[in-house]
Amino acid sequence: MSTGPSVAPGSTAAALRHVLSHLVTPLLMCVGMGLAYLGAFHAPEPHDLRVDVVGSGPSAQVLAQTLQNKGDGALSVRTVPDRHTAVDHLRTQASYGAYLPGKHPELLVASASSDTSATVAEKIFTKVAAGQGAPLKVTDTAPTSEGDPTGQGIFFLLVAVSIGSYASVAVIGGAGAALPLRLRAALAIGASLVVSVIGAVFAGPLFGLVDQGLGGVWAMAWLYSAGILLIGVGLHTFLKRWTTLGVMVLFVMLNFTSSGGIFRPELQPGFFGSLHAFWNGAGFVEGVRSHVYFGGHALGGHVLVIALWFVVGLAAMGAAGLAEGKRRRIAEEPGDVGAARHRAASGSRPVTERRAEAEAREELEEELEESVGV
Repeated sequence: MSTGPSVAPGSTAAALRHVLSHLVTPLLMCVGMGLAYLGAFHAPEPHDLRVDVVGSGPSAQVLAQTLQNKGDGALSVRTVPDRHTAVDHLRTQASYGAYLPGKHPELLVASASSDTSATVAEKIFTKVAAGQGAPLKVTDTAPTSEGDPTGQGIFFLLVAVSIGSYASVAVIGGAGAALPLRLRAALAIGASLVVSVIGAVFAGPLFGLVDQGLGGVWAMAWLYSAGILLIGVGLHTFLKRWTTLGVMVLFVMLNFTSSGGIFRPELQPGFFGSLHAFWNGAGFVEGVRSHVYFGGHALGGHVLVIALWFVVGLAAMGAAGLAEGKRRRIAEEPGDVGAARHRAASGSRPVTERRAEAEAREELEEELEESVGV
């Protein structure tokens, strides 16, 4: 009497090898995410954090020099002549705190620039004011919107738009592998449009992360998303099922950690701080901050960063087109012309085409399984 289907030992071994080979990707993701997130966020501490002391007299100079010396590289302390100059520095993100000494000491911050940097400045100058025997008054010269009290909503908007973008890469690159490259490019642009509209709904009507400039936020979200999708779909031609890991390295591990959405570069290790200057997530986060809270100061540079990543995406698609064209020419060598004509006349499809579709379906399933969030 049969007790159930039997499995050949060879089949079991092959299935086990298949599973073990596919475990490599999630394990690499685990290592990569741990190194990136813990490396960037586990021990934030200031280095060369720019703060100002307001005043032009000897006492202000002495206080600034004392803080500079005691900071041992943590602070970059300068004196400014008046409150107006200090506020201007905060609004142009030239500093992250300005201390006004006196009987009633006051600290000026701009939480829209970075809430964590403002918190660090407040902690430092609270001790300074306590040493003078007076409570510290904190004035926020650039507060965030009511819907984003922590100032980190823009970062989580970045996360949502990024995940929608790189997850779409698996679908377009895998399921659409048999489609012409131009059509895949059109799908990528269309998907980025949908993702950016969803992001704009999150930022505006749904959660109120921004209270002005929603059109500009949408435009930057579209350009940012389109860059990710074009890069990812282009890379899929070369990386196949490793595309998911590749885009996660580019647009999660290195991207979120260097964006400045949680900690600005002045509070991070140098590696992630250096990436902040040119990575696309940093361009998006700083661009939105500049557009919404700082009157467009330095906005052109941030948009340029996002645009250059879009150009990289176009280049990746161009390279994919060349590679796929070369593969088609190799597959259509003169020796295969007769067989191709016979198949065309009989209406049958080549075995290689059917095999390619089967492989594409398998790759898509694997990529969707491996497409995990943060």
